[in-house]
Amino acid sequence: MSEVITEKKQTIFSGVQPSGKLTLGNYLGALRNFTLLQEDYNCVYCVVDMHAITVRQDPPTLRRQTLEVLAQYLACGLDPAKSTLFIQSHVPAHAELAWILNCFTMFGEASRMTQFKDKSQRHSDNVNVGLFTYPVLMAADILLYQTDKVPVGVDQKQHVELARNIAQRFNGTFSDTFVIPEPYIPREGAKIMSLQDPLRKMSKSDENANGFILLMDKPEDIMRKCKRAVTDSDTRVVRGEGKDGVNNLITIYALATGKTPEEVEAEFAGRGYGDFKPAVGEAVVELLRPIREKTEDLLRNKDYLESVYHEGAQKAAYQARKTLDKVYRKVGFVQR
Repeated sequence: MSEVITEKKQTIFSGVQPSGKLTLGNYLGALRNFTLLQEDYNCVYCVVDMHAITVRQDPPTLRRQTLEVLAQYLACGLDPAKSTLFIQSHVPAHAELAWILNCFTMFGEASRMTQFKDKSQRHSDNVNVGLFTYPVLMAADILLYQTDKVPVGVDQKQHVELARNIAQRFNGTFSDTFVIPEPYIPREGAKIMSLQDPLRKMSKSDENANGFILLMDKPEDIMRKCKRAVTDSDTRVVRGEGKDGVNNLITIYALATGKTPEEVEAEFAGRGYGDFKPAVGEAVVELLRPIREKTEDLLRNKDYLESVYHEGAQKAAYQARKTLDKVYRKVGFVQR
């Protein structure tokens, strides 16, 4: 009788800030793909509350938004039986490994991180050391779980590169300890743009609230934002150079309905933006309706949410401890 060899699943890690405000761009560019990834990968998904405090937070708000993000993850289709879902601060190994990795990160590497420069300008009254070193904590998040792939937007590749550099430096100093992670960038819908400035990525930090759609937005708000979306003077619903706003709306409509961009253009041939924008709004409303309703149900069931993040933290801590023990032994710490 021949032996059946089961191939070990690769590990994917992703962390999200507990802003409580996940956008349509977050969903179409990442979260929707996460539900597919959990079928083929060992998925570890984390609400990174430790990263959040690099800027001042209101404690009750941070606690509430942490649970909101976890609920939205579940509402988007992540299954605790298939994925590890937890809160970062519940697994102390993240902070422990981050200190070790700080000692294997060059000052010049950390100072070149573009998000440090950006956040230092936006929070000039609070340029703290955590803001400078948080990419190293991010590297610890990734490397703790022997991560093979990290789903990131194009603008986040720099953080994965830093994690790779640190891992290679550590492995070269001692011996193979960490898996060298690779960025995982979805081919389609990886970058949903602002509805008001289609040259910029959709972001909840946009000063113009009409530029982004939140997963928890009410239907009437979604419709209003889509109707106000920036387009151009050419009323044809076709993709083209210089038609960034229309290109973005076609992408959103295609992803929301499961149609190809070519099918969208054919559907609206001979029709103008007056027909197209409301259609985009209606498609997004129907796409997000079950997510909003399920999130609201989950937030009313605090006991269930607590069971999810407790069990997730136990699973994550077990995996993390194996890596941390190996690291401690390599650097010469006495076994505890």
